Amino acid sequence: MGKIEFIALMAFLMALNALAIDIMLPGLQQIGASLGVENENHRQYVISAYLIGFAFAQLLYGPISDRFGRRLPMFVGLGIYVVSSLAAIFVPSFAALLALRFIQGIGSAAMRVITVSIVRDIFGGRAMAEVMSLIMMVFMVIPVMAPSIGQVVMLFGNWHLIFAFMAVVAMIVWAWMYIRLPETLHEDDVRPFTVRSVLGGFRIVLTDRVALCYTLASTFIFGALFGFINSAQQIYVGIYGLGVWFPVAFAAVAAFMALSSFVNAKLVGRFGMRKLSHGALVGFLTVNTLWLALTLVWPGHVPFPIFIVLFALAMFQFGWIGSNFNSLAMEPLGHVAGTASSVLGFMGTAGGTVIGAIIGQSFNGTALPLVTGFFTLSIIGLIFVLIAERGKLFQAHNKPV
Repeated sequence: MGKIEFIALMAFLMALNALAIDIMLPGLQQIGASLGVENENHRQYVISAYLIGFAFAQLLYGPISDRFGRRLPMFVGLGIYVVSSLAAIFVPSFAALLALRFIQGIGSAAMRVITVSIVRDIFGGRAMAEVMSLIMMVFMVIPVMAPSIGQVVMLFGNWHLIFAFMAVVAMIVWAWMYIRLPETLHEDDVRPFTVRSVLGGFRIVLTDRVALCYTLASTFIFGALFGFINSAQQIYVGIYGLGVWFPVAFAAVAAFMALSSFVNAKLVGRFGMRKLSHGALVGFLTVNTLWLALTLVWPGHVPFPIFIVLFALAMFQFGWIGSNFNSLAMEPLGHVAGTASSVLGFMGTAGGTVIGAIIGQSFNGTALPLVTGFFTLSIIGLIFVLIAERGKLFQAHNKPV
């Protein structure tokens, strides 16, 4: 497999996660009406249930993939994703839908954990950051397209077709990987799947200051993103009245993130992960400070053009933060890549889900809870980066590879 095909396959594997989240957004209102959900904030549980299953299952896939290789656990995860998607077509109640979304998240966790492990098996240092940025660029095409795809799918039927679409896409990716991707775990890196070995791997990850602090920083920054995803439909449609244009606005911001990942891939080899991500984090905080100030002083709510510009600028910075922080956290842990990806993925997803749910459930008819969350979380993220780097930002540790 060539590098371009490898990046594309890894991106599509990871993109199944984004698809499972973002394709649902246009259908939340219809799902709520169909299954008798009266509180509009409770519709967000369709997202949260998936993310909870996704978070906790990551703790298992890493140690399993370090013992049995990357392919078999990935195929199992893809199978769970497909079966739960098909079962959701026939779901009788909202509670049953949430249970299936939880199971779907369990399957989807394999794609997040094992994909990062596969990349780490093959690349390290700035080369990994460059590849992860390109993967994230392709991955970001899904948030750009997913809400529109969901909207189009519902033109041909109801929200049940969305789950059928997800199942078909996952089966295509399953076949692609089965045919084209060989095992990437080196036999020297195989770890026994025992309680002692797994706990030992967890200890290695959790006692590494750089890996732990960058993961915590990512957790809080991703919490802001999850908070937006939870309340996006209510803000775009409820506050700004975009209606059917909601997917377009969502896609425009996601496009900025994809562009950011592309630019990062071009620059990271020259400037390094730390310089780019630290600068982006400072920029993220600056934009969020301005955004919060305008939200507090503007009567009613900030006009939509100002809102979308500030949000897009914040998300452009986010594109430089995500892939680089992930690579920085994984860099010292190549010898336990699967377990490391599990622990770091669990912390980031579980923490981000809880934080995002708090922001989403705080929605009060205005964008203030969201903007306040972005500002607060950017400060917390900066604090953890300062701890990781012993108070010194922009200091390159790795030479180009």
